[in-house]
Amino acid sequence: MPQLPPGLSRCLAALRRRAAETQARGVTPDARASLRRGALWSGGVLGAVLLVLGLFLLLFDWNLLRGPIGALASARLGREVMLAGDLEARPWSLRPSASINGLSIADPEWAGEGKTLEIERLTVQMELLPLFRGRTILSRLELTRPVARLRRDAEGRATWDFSKPGETSEPVDLPAIRRFIIEGGELSVVDAQRGLRFSGRVDAREVRGGDSGFALTGDGELNDEAFRLRVNGGPLINVNPDEPYPFDADIRAGATRVTAKGALPEPFDLGRFGLDLTAEGPDLARLYGLTGLALPNTPPYRLSGRLLREGQIYRLDDLGGRLGDSDLSGSLRVDVTGDRPFLSADLRSRRLDLDDLATLFGGAPSTGTGETASAPQEAMARRLRAERRLFPDTTLDVRRIRSMDAELTYRADAIEAPNLPLRGAKVRLTLEEGFLDAQEVVFSLPQGAFAGRISLDARPETPITDLDMRLTRARLEQLLPAGEGGVAPLSGDLVGRVKLRGAGASVHRAFANAEGEALLVVPQGEIREAFAELIGINVTRGLGLLLTDDQSRSPVRCAVAHFKGSGGVLRADHIVFDTEPVLGRGEGEIDLGRERIDFRLDGEPKEARLIRLMAPVTVRGPMLAPEVGVEAAGAIAQGGLAAALSVVAAPLAALLPFIDPGLAEDAACGALIADARKAGAPAN
Repeated sequence: MPQLPPGLSRCLAALRRRAAETQARGVTPDARASLRRGALWSGGVLGAVLLVLGLFLLLFDWNLLRGPIGALASARLGREVMLAGDLEARPWSLRPSASINGLSIADPEWAGEGKTLEIERLTVQMELLPLFRGRTILSRLELTRPVARLRRDAEGRATWDFSKPGETSEPVDLPAIRRFIIEGGELSVVDAQRGLRFSGRVDAREVRGGDSGFALTGDGELNDEAFRLRVNGGPLINVNPDEPYPFDADIRAGATRVTAKGALPEPFDLGRFGLDLTAEGPDLARLYGLTGLALPNTPPYRLSGRLLREGQIYRLDDLGGRLGDSDLSGSLRVDVTGDRPFLSADLRSRRLDLDDLATLFGGAPSTGTGETASAPQEAMARRLRAERRLFPDTTLDVRRIRSMDAELTYRADAIEAPNLPLRGAKVRLTLEEGFLDAQEVVFSLPQGAFAGRISLDARPETPITDLDMRLTRARLEQLLPAGEGGVAPLSGDLVGRVKLRGAGASVHRAFANAEGEALLVVPQGEIREAFAELIGINVTRGLGLLLTDDQSRSPVRCAVAHFKGSGGVLRADHIVFDTEPVLGRGEGEIDLGRERIDFRLDGEPKEARLIRLMAPVTVRGPMLAPEVGVEAAGAIAQGGLAAALSVVAAPLAALLPFIDPGLAEDAACGALIADARKAGAPAN
């Protein structure tokens, strides 16, 4: 223990002795009088101090604090805060209050010299006693003629974002407010990133027995379409901080409408709420201006669900409704804590109408009787039909793709596709920093599947699309239309694969620049003998078999078609169609940019024929409507012959750009497949 100085030690010892002596003698009347005089003196001093402090607070010019308060707030917010009018305080109450006149917050430097917020008068009254229980309750919050001017530029900088670099902007979390009054408020929004311009009024009045105390109403434009917003809240008199505060909203942008009815569990914490949501419109992609999410293009939709917010996390549960002629259900979650929103979704359709998928790639769904399409989609469908085109030329907005990340799974239990025997589908994809990767794309068939991977790299100035899809264990008779008697002209196994890579900001432009390879193989099968003879062209026998409705069939020993693609053109360097009576060899190309095909197939009979027309079979014209014919001037019944051959050739021509195998080993085609592999065909 440290030693005290000798003088201090002697002093303390003397005090202890006097205390001991006083205690031994007892307290005398003189001592008691002395103690009373000391207590009175101490009380008088304390009372005087409190009196002086009270007079100081009553007479103090609170305006002297405007500068320090403004400087402190400016440092905290990182921009100029001014208190231009009087600062008033009423501290002597269980509900102390303060008023600020002429409050303003300047725009950040990048936005110029405007004001983000101006309030003519702000009054705050607090309940003192709840503070001792750790609760902050405002008995009154009143804003007189507040004017908020919110701006966001194309780079995403927002005047309402007060977070520092590297920080995440937190949602508004006001304490409980029993009486919330906004008189003559004005709100304007100009958002270059979302294409939104809005001007509205905000009022919150004390209403007894009324249906609504809060109202935000306004109009403007969203992506050049009329925009309207209506938000109404419950009465704002005697708000109970322990009970939810109800509100509803009605938002319209052109033909898009969103309605919501919900509540704030803890008034007025805007970081937590739940609401029942309904959205309908011509295209989900148009919700970008409202949500900031790069949703895909879709047919007209109507969806509903339960939207919940917990801080920076949004959840949409019990999602259900329709997209075009397909049903959709599931759930999704959006996390906005990072630099970009992260969307995760698990979706399902009991029945998918296949033509609804065309909109995902900027195209149009079917527009016939009973089909669902928006007016712009109907116009696009008419244009594509008139031009006999399959691939849409809608430009991809890469800025939106880069603005968010995502992870999605989707499955369809059944598929409605009148011309294709598709049974179901599933997709699993991710989107990260502008790279969209559908790692698993599967369309199941009655036998086999059409499956693979598709990616879109939107990071470069010109997006790049990669496609690698395989057709495995499929059957020709399930893919080709049935002929007379309900029997397909061709039967047998069919496998295929296509690997393409193309640069372009639309589906059409990507295919028009595509490079890669494709392979289509029929390891073995059967063909109606009449068609095999016509490939020869053995006119008398072939047409005779057709006219007599002879259904006899000949073996297909194998068929192989190998394509190499460059500059959007797939050229066939190896086409062989080997049947028992005829060996067919061909060449040709598929021009993906012009969307036209041009094939030529020479048939050579394996036995001597009495009458044989030396004329190759041709398949030429638009991919959606090729014409089948023969290269022979004055050839007999060319129209009828072409019509007969088109039953086989046209469907095959339509399939060629989209298939290629994980090839089965088969003795009949072994040598041809091996040759194709040696030539670099994507056969594995």
